[in-house]
Amino acid sequence: MIKVVVVGGGWAGCAAALSAAKAGAQVMLLERTDLLLGTGLVGGIFRNNGRYTAAEEAIAMGGGDLFVAMDANSRHRAVSFPGHSHASFYDVTTMEPLVKKILQNYGVEIKTKTRVVDVIKYGKKLQGIMIDGGEVIKADAFVDTTGTAGPMGNCLTYGNGCAMCVIRCPSFGPRVSVTAKAEVKELMGLKDDGSIGAMSGSCKLNKDSLSNEIKDKLESEGVVVLSLPENIRKSGSLGKKACTQYAIADYAQNLVLLDTGHAKMMTSYFPLEDLRTVPGLERARYEDPYAGGIGNSMRYIGIAPCNDLLKVDSIDNLFCAGEKAAIMVGHTEAVVTGLLAGHNAVALSPYCYAV
Repeated sequence: MIKVVVVGGGWAGCAAALSAAKAGAQVMLLERTDLLLGTGLVGGIFRNNGRYTAAEEAIAMGGGDLFVAMDANSRHRAVSFPGHSHASFYDVTTMEPLVKKILQNYGVEIKTKTRVVDVIKYGKKLQGIMIDGGEVIKADAFVDTTGTAGPMGNCLTYGNGCAMCVIRCPSFGPRVSVTAKAEVKELMGLKDDGSIGAMSGSCKLNKDSLSNEIKDKLESEGVVVLSLPENIRKSGSLGKKACTQYAIADYAQNLVLLDTGHAKMMTSYFPLEDLRTVPGLERARYEDPYAGGIGNSMRYIGIAPCNDLLKVDSIDNLFCAGEKAAIMVGHTEAVVTGLLAGHNAVALSPYCYAV
């Protein structure tokens, strides 16, 4: 049986592990922290705009387990908000255990609190990866879904410093790229002004810290749009966002709140003293990142060069998905590329005799 090791347990890694297992491989999924889903723990938006079609196509092609789980765990469906139509919001507070159970049902071995620190490479192939403590895990193929966000040094160099986000570098150690450890030169995303990286595009507020009126409307309708006084509008910060789909005037003139379990505020950061001047937000406090008043995680720093099969350049048995594969954002993109990378890790293996 072919063995596949997936490094990084976000949406892309979970999807890669799932599709590799469905293709008949023995699969191990390694996650640096104590929870799967990565930024999916604070995301929640799917089926918006063209992502609806992508989700349906994935389901039709046999890779829909994760989308079906999102649907089953949705707090709201068919919601419209600025720039987006027919969006669904899954509950970020309860999604992770459901995904973990799906993977375990397919026989995926999940190892959390397992940080990769190096690779064992011979020629153009990886033979194994080394985890903290020196243990080497060997496999026939590998999938790099370690993402492009952090670590703290990058957030300090290219952003506003560590914002204490859900990636939790101080607690579990910084992200380590399998691709970079394999001595493949990675790509870095550039903004129009030539600066490197982009900032995560939303913050989470504690719903109980909002006024009862806002909280009730948020929970009943899924979205609340609050007009901002002109003196605290942040139009100059839109170009910093990783989620360029939210970099439109509506998001400079308003605060857009979505109900994903938390109150998801669609802005990279917002000074707390200004936020509390908005009617109904006088007691507002951040859930993620905890320093959402000054910044957010920096992304698109360390992208793997790869082909259309999501095979990493120069390494015969290394694949990639999610943000590791391209400048993309969204759980749907992560899941779809993960499904492809996991399948191809098995189908393109020299040890695979049936596709």
